[in-house]
Amino acid sequence: MKKLIQHTTEHFEKLFHNKPEYIFLSPGRINIIGEHVDYNDGFVMPAAINKYICFAISKNENSECALIAKDLNEAYKFDLNDELKPVDKMWVNYILGVLSQLKDKHGLAQGFNIVFSSTIPMGAGLSSSAALECGIGYAMNTLFDLGLTKEQIALIGQKSEHTFVGVNCGIMDQFASVFGKKDKVIKLDCNTLEYEYYNADFRKYSLLLLDSNVKHTHLTSGYNVRRKEVEKGLAIIKKNFPNVKTFRDCTEEMVLELNEQLGRTIFKRCHFVVKEIQRVRDAATALNNSDFATLGKLMSETHNGLSKEYEVSCDEIDFLVDAVQQDKTVLGSRMMGGGFGGCSINLVEKGTEEVLIKTISKSYLNAFGIELKAYKVKISKGTTLYKIKNDTIQQ
Repeated sequence: MKKLIQHTTEHFEKLFHNKPEYIFLSPGRINIIGEHVDYNDGFVMPAAINKYICFAISKNENSECALIAKDLNEAYKFDLNDELKPVDKMWVNYILGVLSQLKDKHGLAQGFNIVFSSTIPMGAGLSSSAALECGIGYAMNTLFDLGLTKEQIALIGQKSEHTFVGVNCGIMDQFASVFGKKDKVIKLDCNTLEYEYYNADFRKYSLLLLDSNVKHTHLTSGYNVRRKEVEKGLAIIKKNFPNVKTFRDCTEEMVLELNEQLGRTIFKRCHFVVKEIQRVRDAATALNNSDFATLGKLMSETHNGLSKEYEVSCDEIDFLVDAVQQDKTVLGSRMMGGGFGGCSINLVEKGTEEVLIKTISKSYLNAFGIELKAYKVKISKGTTLYKIKNDTIQQ
């Protein structure tokens, strides 16, 4: 983190011949459990992680803005007085989408210079996009004293993705990025945005992400098909059980009773959703009791459901999860994210990570001819302001 701050600050000084007024850090996120239930009235359990985008920012004397993406070696300049609309550089749109809303509501008029750099791996499903949106929202809130709440910053980030990027994402990623706390996971109700923190000091265990380095194109089409299937399933359940309003009111017994009526595919989808909503509740209890063996077991059950019932996994991710199931140092493993690629998240014994990475990398390369990437992550705080004082960076 210190290195990231130093590199970003130095790059800012080199380009603008001045120290930045502010430094901000905005984290990526993981989701411990609660997959594909955000749009099914369930709960998710995300946490911010110690992979960040660092922003070095200063106001300037006019209405012109300079955005410098250090890692991409790209820059974008614009005037705040001009109409802000999507451009052909995708990274710019995440930022413009946030600024457009703030300009409409708060009349941003003074320009600024931003240099940003990141340690969040791109394309690994750790929500670098939400970190970018929320970091910008948080920075503007501080820079111009806009009086926004954390919840408003998260919602502005989500809307930016809907309007300027064209991705109809849920709220989980932005919420985790802004609301994250060290050694805490958030049990979030995506409908009401009610949330609770649960202790996640894993003691002698740690979180290890294994990146399959694949992204299959079924994600968007598969996601849309699943949404239709569960909607159809819920309509049948409601017809038979009038008290049921959402999947949250539904029990496993109800789904089992309607097995034939639902049909094989829709039965599997609904069964997964009902079980997963319960698994999040059970995971919260396990965390409260520091019962990591149960948490690991629930994670592995989630993967089994995602792979066999919801059918959103893929051969590469199934291989990574299966490869650790017999390892006594691993308490649980599952696919994380929308599916069809990305990372597996693993709860493993501290100190055993390197051996595990080495073994699995070798067998994964043999099986698929793909280099595995691995990330050790810790649960960290959400988007934060770092001030510069007496030439030292202080939180």
